[in-house]
Amino acid sequence: MTTAYVNGHFLPMESAMVHIEDRGFQFADGVYEVVACFNGHFLDMGPHLERLEQSCAAINIPLPCTLERLAELVQETWRRNPFQDAMVYIQVTRGAAPRAHLAPDNLVPTLVITSADLPKPSESKLAKGAKAITLADFRWKHCEIKSIALLASVMGKQEANRRQADEAFWLDGEGHVLEGCSTNIFAVINGTLVTHPLDHQVLGGITRKMLIRVAHDAGIEVQERPWKLDEPGLTETMLTSTTNAALPVCFMDDKPVGNGVPGPMTRKLRGLMIDAMDALRAS
Repeated sequence: MTTAYVNGHFLPMESAMVHIEDRGFQFADGVYEVVACFNGHFLDMGPHLERLEQSCAAINIPLPCTLERLAELVQETWRRNPFQDAMVYIQVTRGAAPRAHLAPDNLVPTLVITSADLPKPSESKLAKGAKAITLADFRWKHCEIKSIALLASVMGKQEANRRQADEAFWLDGEGHVLEGCSTNIFAVINGTLVTHPLDHQVLGGITRKMLIRVAHDAGIEVQERPWKLDEPGLTETMLTSTTNAALPVCFMDDKPVGNGVPGPMTRKLRGLMIDAMDALRAS
């Protein structure tokens, strides 16, 4: 049996509920985070909670508690569930009120925390690499906020699935690769690791930041700049997320990236990230 935290109470998942007029349900008026946990050790919980605080501030929702208390609740939610390696989901909405676009003042925010088994890419996916498609970006213009309004991402994932791919990459009007529906994207171009700079079109992924740090530590040059899939010298692409670490993307719109197999830099960086996660699990 799994347990959820809802507004001050730990409850069995099947009886964990929020008000039917919660603004998260009716307006997607809220933000969220997902934190990975390895055998009770959380990966970059501090940066995740700080980003949650920033997302709340960006849409004028007060945090329901201090970051210290929130960390305790996240840990306790993990402890009450059966998953050793887990992804813990944290959601804050503006709260419940009669439906109207303008929310009343002084609403009490809704806080929900759940835990689930941490999914991992299959051995086949790691060996062969993922497949992606490209889509013209039609999302809203504040992708730096980790909003629960994910309809565009759902539509992108549906289209990727329809085309037998794993992810969709959003392209801006000039063809630059921004990010995936639920991932950040990197390329290897002339031996340099390249990713789009942080702005309103891209979420500042915590795993993105980790990969950049790992690359710097390994002596790999990193450039944060706009880039395109048809750039000369592009030999590898990879995606990053809490659940994937660094995953090679070997086919784009049914065309091979580089040699069509996971490249050496992707394999190296993924190995370094997995080593760091294994060390955390064993600590």
